[in-house]
Amino acid sequence: MNTSDSERLSSGFTNMGFDSTDDMESADVVVLNTCVVRQSAEDTATGLLGRIGKRMKGNTDRMIAVMGCMVGPHQSELKRRFPYVHVWARPQEFEPILELAGMRHGLDPEGCLSGAVPENPNVASFIPIVHGCDKFCTFCIIPYRRGRENSRSTFDIVHEAEMMVARGVKDITLLGQNVDSYGHDLRPRIDLADLMEQIHEINGLERIRFMTSHPNDMSIRIIEAIRDLPKVCEMINLPFQAGDDTILANMRRGYTSGQYLEKVAQIKEMILGVTLTTDLIVGFSGETETQFERSMVILRAVEFEKVHTSEYSYREGTFASRKMHDDVERAVKKARKVTVDEFQQYVQGKNNATLVGQNIEVLIEGRKRGRLHGRSRGDKLIYLNVPDGLGMPEHQAGETVNVEITDSSPWSLEAVLPQVQAPDGRTAVKKEKVPVV
Repeated sequence: MNTSDSERLSSGFTNMGFDSTDDMESADVVVLNTCVVRQSAEDTATGLLGRIGKRMKGNTDRMIAVMGCMVGPHQSELKRRFPYVHVWARPQEFEPILELAGMRHGLDPEGCLSGAVPENPNVASFIPIVHGCDKFCTFCIIPYRRGRENSRSTFDIVHEAEMMVARGVKDITLLGQNVDSYGHDLRPRIDLADLMEQIHEINGLERIRFMTSHPNDMSIRIIEAIRDLPKVCEMINLPFQAGDDTILANMRRGYTSGQYLEKVAQIKEMILGVTLTTDLIVGFSGETETQFERSMVILRAVEFEKVHTSEYSYREGTFASRKMHDDVERAVKKARKVTVDEFQQYVQGKNNATLVGQNIEVLIEGRKRGRLHGRSRGDKLIYLNVPDGLGMPEHQAGETVNVEITDSSPWSLEAVLPQVQAPDGRTAVKKEKVPVV
């Protein structure tokens, strides 16, 4: 979500006549976009902001702006701690930043955010469709920082998707803190399935994804849309957060472990070959070793393709910070995270190894360390070894190619183009395996 916000603000600056730079020392405007989903993230942001203040000290020509989840509805304490920041902006509030920058540099921001689509988007890009969250899980600060759920209009989203596709985007991920709740606040009421059906009709778009889901809002209709719409990738990020029912109740997640597993079974039955990923918190307030083991039971039962694991982080202002004790020792949290990570490495290694020898469709996203890379519909990272010396045309970002998997690791796959014919009729020979990165 923050990457998407930064791209849109950057587009607004470009429309005003600014050029981007990575050199903070020469920048007229420095914008820090913050994430505070964990305390460590907020600590990193405040530390960087302190360093920015020291580097900009005495230079009144520079403008410093802070945006994102660090900026809540009440900013007096932030202004006291960081008096050198010129403007504070909550998530998606781009106008105050552009207006002040325009005022300081004699530029007019009028209309610069209209259709603020990235000028040069990546082949795989993001579109926020619903902001905020209404779930109020006891551990989460997001509803207090990003506010209640607010869905964008279908017209605006489809128009933005059309513009992005016209600029070369092939793979669009629809974003929301709880993306499955899209449209519940609109009248007439629509849902995520309706939106995906409309985006599906855009010529030139090849893939549609969405994240992040909530088990309670993953409806049959959404599952059917994933199954029935060819451009919608067969992958779902479905956080379960904990495997113990008491912990889930204390988190206010609104479901039991049994209900979660029933939802997973339903998804697997309806969508052949679905890729399931999840989020898990270890060391939540009061979590015993037995309760943690119940999370491991779910991991073993489902064998997710990816697990995003985090140690519980105390967040001032959440319900948990007011009513619960962060009583699990840090060393215990770390040990539990290691246990999850080691098991998940085994699962991913085993699952990826079964793909060796298979042909998979890959959307090339670019080069990394001199090598072409892309992703499958199931979000597998694949490095492509293209035989050289045969006069083969150079593949570019945005191309979709069919490849043969030659090697695997828990984190990525190696592939070649199977039996490629060179212009002179020679057949490309598979090169010796390159170590997996």
